[in-house]
Amino acid sequence: MTDAAVLLIEGTNCEEEMWHALTKAGLSAEKVHLKQFTGDCPPERRRRLSDYSVLMIPGGWSAGDYIRAGAIFAARIKSRLLPELKEFVKDGRPVGGICNGFQVLVEAGMLPAFKGITDVPDAVLSINMQNRFECRPTYLRLDGNCAFTGRFQRGSVIQVPVAHGEGRLEFGGRSKEALKLLSENGQVVFRYCMPDGAAAGGFPWNPNGSLDDIAGICNPEGNVLGMMPHPERVVSRIQHADWTRTGNPDGLGDGFAVFQSLVDYLKKKK
Repeated sequence: MTDAAVLLIEGTNCEEEMWHALTKAGLSAEKVHLKQFTGDCPPERRRRLSDYSVLMIPGGWSAGDYIRAGAIFAARIKSRLLPELKEFVKDGRPVGGICNGFQVLVEAGMLPAFKGITDVPDAVLSINMQNRFECRPTYLRLDGNCAFTGRFQRGSVIQVPVAHGEGRLEFGGRSKEALKLLSENGQVVFRYCMPDGAAAGGFPWNPNGSLDDIAGICNPEGNVLGMMPHPERVVSRIQHADWTRTGNPDGLGDGFAVFQSLVDYLKKKK
């Protein structure tokens, strides 16, 4: 049995980095096209979601990000895999969405999932406040725990890059209510911050204008995580923007602990 499925369709482009991060952490991983789960492929290539312990949705521009970022990928997942997905999440199996994957999880109603997976999205990851694509290092403070954060200490700060044009988490007219629920449920996992952990205070430390500096959230149960920054791009120290100043190019990157935490969670779950 393969541990993790890295789900892709046309337009995703971070599946290789995701596969590498998972395998580096010690998991067996396979890149799986959505059509392999839906059966729209030769029989020998057919895969079943229930055969995996982890589902990861990588970054990219799935289906060209037409309509809204992640909307078409999410619609295709829900139209063919929703019952299986609900069972997967209910069973406590981890689901992670990075960047475009986060957008897909929100569009699919899998996050914030205050009362479970919803038919319509409760939130949106809209166009960055600066109205442009942002690719830059950011600092994240751990403000909550989930299946992907066991190796971190609460309040710790890590450097993880972003690369997106639509990353501003919004809840429309329900922002106050949503923030209250996120806080009560402990669903805010990562917040953008300054290098010392202080509040971001706007651009550039918050690269997109996301509500309350939120960079990543989980479902109330803590086994579904969505985040805009890319931990799979900093699994080695040499991948950090400041590695020449901090030294130790052969060390581990800040993002690797996300995948180590996932391995720990799976071991405890067995």
